[in-house]
This record gives sequence, structure tokens and C-alpha cells, in this order.
Amino acid sequence: MRALLLSLATSLALAAPAKADIRDAVTSFTLDNGMDVVVIQDSRAPVVTHMVWYRAGSADEWPGTSGVAHFLEHLLFKGTDTLAPGELSATVARNGGTDNAFTSYDYTAYFQRVAADRLELMMRLESDRMVNVRLSEEDILTEREVIIEERNQRIENSPGALFREQKNAAQYLNHRYGVPVIGWRHEMVTLDLDAALAYYKRFYAPNNAILVVAGDVTPEAVRALAEQYYGVLEPNPELSERARPAEPPQTAERRMIFRDARVAQPYVSRSYLAPERDVGAQREAAALTLLAELLGGGTTSYFAERLQFESQKAVYTAAFYNGESLDDTDFTVLVVPADGVTLPEAEAAMDEAIESFLAKPIDTEALARIKMQIRAAQIYARDNVNSLANDYGSALASGLTVADVHDWPEVLASITPDEIIAAAKSVFNLDRSVTGYLMKEKGDAS
Repeated sequence: MRALLLSLATSLALAAPAKADIRDAVTSFTLDNGMDVVVIQDSRAPVVTHMVWYRAGSADEWPGTSGVAHFLEHLLFKGTDTLAPGELSATVARNGGTDNAFTSYDYTAYFQRVAADRLELMMRLESDRMVNVRLSEEDILTEREVIIEERNQRIENSPGALFREQKNAAQYLNHRYGVPVIGWRHEMVTLDLDAALAYYKRFYAPNNAILVVAGDVTPEAVRALAEQYYGVLEPNPELSERARPAEPPQTAERRMIFRDARVAQPYVSRSYLAPERDVGAQREAAALTLLAELLGGGTTSYFAERLQFESQKAVYTAAFYNGESLDDTDFTVLVVPADGVTLPEAEAAMDEAIESFLAKPIDTEALARIKMQIRAAQIYARDNVNSLANDYGSALASGLTVADVHDWPEVLASITPDEIIAAAKSVFNLDRSVTGYLMKEKGDAS
């Protein structure tokens, strides 16, 4: 095993870009108006990814306006003072590029991928969109129908999505993470021009934004262009520290059952409140990242071996954790029972597997393999400037720093088995959990 890992590590090092340490390829600075800039230099292909991330997502919405962050993302592809509706994307396409945007709980991001010599054009277009959006009532009506139809397709037509939505709401009683990013339908239908513009004027400002440029560029050239197009924009002096409603301490186990006639395969899922990655303090999050892989990261995981192959009580098992979150996140385990196994039996088997995992020493060979797989993925990700831009943008928009991104691989590699068990024992507390059954009919849970 050691020889195999050494061979893999050597081949990965040879496959990495010329700048083996990613730190050597990354430059960061802040413009006078407060806009953060990250430049990731990779000159192997004459292309560039240009992204603007706003430190504002659905969790920053005002009560009663759920979905407005995502709604505004759509609306920003309409016109500005200088661009006709749809002209921005048409210009990107005419120059051989692609563009899009996405919204999450903690951020909203807009991006273009173009030839490197079109970077200045992208900055001109995106800086214009940051401050000069021009919306009409007709834009509101047509785009509101678009996002409602998107909810129909992604949520209403999926029992699993509806289940996760309700389970999330049960997990977070007060924090906005309990509200779906796309919004509650009854509030989406009331979103109007005032709500969209209020969110835009509050959060879309250079001192609330992160510019990430990755590809065939130099830090000096990016700085000059950023100062020319973004540096001249006025910051929002009323922008304050991000503050969300605090989640009260959870002191009782929560349970729910979601029934839907369309369910083809029932399953049990449990989520526990868990800490996120914090600035300069990422070890517990790293331990939980490795724990998720050990427990439910594929067919060689502990859950798979114990529940799918040994007892044959499950046909699928998984564990999920994403620590890149501004506030407390969750750790989720899931079991899809085999034929003839009820949901309570599947839950009991899941609990037994967790108890057994905590009582035994961690398989050090399995841990070494997982660490190497993660490291391999991190190294191979350097071949994709889009992936690199996303790594830095999402981290900074979630409250982390460039240094935290750089330190993350080493932190993961240094985590000990004792730290993983300690993190697991801290998180696996039923009084901080929500257990949900997704099933077709009432009898499915018997």
C-alpha cells in the first residue's frame, strides 16, 4: 500500500502545473473601494475565467422575500443603462465565450469564460452590471414566471427535493439556512421590483464583492484593469457586517415523515448540526470531511461494507458534509433499505453502524487512501481554471481567506484518527439532529 501511494504521489507531482505550489500562482489584493481581487495565473492556454462573487445569498434576504437573491440573479441578465436586455450574454457569445451565474445561501456569483484578450471587455460589462442595472415591471413579471417554473421543475416535481426542503426547515428553526435558496412558492409569487432593487442596492457594491480572475493573465495586468473598471465604482457606506438571525440551541431530537405517491424508493436520512470551516481554525471541519468519506464515501466505506455487503440491509448508503459555510452547517447520513427492510429497521442498522464505527480504531489504510484520493483531486483540479476560480471565490464569499484555502490540503493531510473520532462524537448527538423518512404510503415505515 505504501509503495502504491508513493508511486501515485510521484505521478501526481509530475502531472501538476509548472508552479507546483499553488501559492506561487495566486496573488491577492484589495482595491481602494474595498473590492477584493484574487488572480490565479496559469498560462498553459490562452483563456481566462472572470468571476464576480457577492457576499450575499439567500440567507441574507429579508423575511417575506425568500427567493429574491436568486430572482435578482436572473434579472441581472436584463438591461443596464448602456446595454439592452440580453446584450451582455450576446456580447460574450459573439466573442466566443460562455457566461452564467448561480446563487447559494452565502453568495451570488457571475462568471464568463473567454479568450484571454477579451478580459477587458468582460470587466467593462460586469462592472456596468454591478451598478447600472435597469429593470422594468415587464421584466419582473416575465422573470418571476421563469423562477416559478424553475421551482416547479427542480422542487415540486421531485419528492426527494420536497423532502429535503422540509427536513432543512426542521433543522433550522430561526436561521435563514432553513429557507430554500429558490424561495418558498407563496413568497416567490409576491416578489416585485421594489424587493429586487432593495436587495441590489444593499448588497451589489464593490466593497461587498470579490473579483477572481484565473488563466492566462498577470497580476499586474489584472490590477490595472480592475482599477480602471471596478476601482472607480463607489462603495456602499451603509453596508454593515453580515448578520443573520441566530439559531437557538437545539436541545431535542426532531423527526419527520414525508409521504408522496411518486416516491419510488423510500429512505431514511438524518442530519446533525455541525461546525463550519472557520478562519484559521479548520481542523474540526477537516476531521468531519474525512469522517464523511470514511463512513459513506462510496462502496469501500464503512456504511457500505457493514450495511450493504455484510448485513445486506441497504442498497445504498452515504454520508455528506460541506464545511464551506458562513454559519453552522450539517452532517448528513442516509440509508436506502433493501427489499423487505423497513425504514425503522434501516434506521436501527444505521445507528448500530455508527456506534460500531465509534467503538473501533479507524482503519489507517482506509484513511491514508482517502487522504491520497482527496489530494489527487486537489492536484488534478489545478488543470481547470474554472475549478480554481470557484475554490477561491466560494471560500472568500463564505468568510474564509486565501491563506485558509492554501492551508486546507495540509490541514486535511495532518488530521489524526483521534481527531476524527472526537469530531464524530461531538457531532453525533441526537438532540441536535433531524431524522426524516421519505416514503410513498403510510405503511412504508412499518
